[in-house]
Amino acid sequence: MIHFSKMHGCGNDFIVVDGRKGEIDWSSLAVEMSDRHFGIGSDGLLVVSGSHVAPIRMRMYNPDGSEAEMCGNGIRCFAKYVVERGIMPIEPFTTETGAGVLTVQPFLERRTVTGARIGMGQAILEPNLVPVSLEGGNGSGPVLDYPVAVNDRTLPMTFVSMGNPHAVTFLDEPVETFPLAEIGPQVEHHSMFPKRTNFEIVSVVDRSHLRVRVWERGAGLTLACGTGAAAAAAAAHLHGLIDDVAEVELPGGTLTIEWDGRSEVHLSGPVEEVFQGEWLR
Repeated sequence: MIHFSKMHGCGNDFIVVDGRKGEIDWSSLAVEMSDRHFGIGSDGLLVVSGSHVAPIRMRMYNPDGSEAEMCGNGIRCFAKYVVERGIMPIEPFTTETGAGVLTVQPFLERRTVTGARIGMGQAILEPNLVPVSLEGGNGSGPVLDYPVAVNDRTLPMTFVSMGNPHAVTFLDEPVETFPLAEIGPQVEHHSMFPKRTNFEIVSVVDRSHLRVRVWERGAGLTLACGTGAAAAAAAAHLHGLIDDVAEVELPGGTLTIEWDGRSEVHLSGPVEEVFQGEWLR
């Protein structure tokens, strides 16, 4: 019997379990539990684990069973879970992730975690580290508006890693009209991305406001993506399109991204618990 909590951050929904008492096949469990017809339904499984380098560790598994390095919306759900259950104190803490040790500052109202500000680490711009393979060699970053042929389109892409790979395209058309369900999987599995990639389409509203939709690696269309919002804002900042603080509007809600182009990226946003239950396996 596996006790779980169902949570979401801006509609990006997750199942959270405490895995500190023993290892099981988390990958296959993620596939089973995340199924929206035969399981609970989610954009991924978050596992609370022990760590040798931080007080706690977050592991994240996509609905296809692959393990992701990091999840910006998921880490807020993780924070709510570990703080409200007394696993971590009601104060800023660090957690190990696949993208390194990150700092989490929970937002509280009457001892309830309503959101969090996350130190997401540095935006990684070196092509070899994103990773992305470019014709003629990778050279040094950043790489802005690199032309990528997909179907009958050539999309200018900017490559950013937030501990996981992202390809960002700026559109002249509204993000709502772009055929993301068709183009997204082809970008994710493009041969130039050795670890696949997340794909963001971005419309610039003004210097403090972006509209973004995301095709998530291993998950598909999601209502929000924290690392995707951070990557989109970093790419927009590199293009000189936004200031150091911007609201990133996604289909499921709005996240705040802070980046001055030099220090680490910070993400702030809400989190909610939907229900708790038990999974018989």
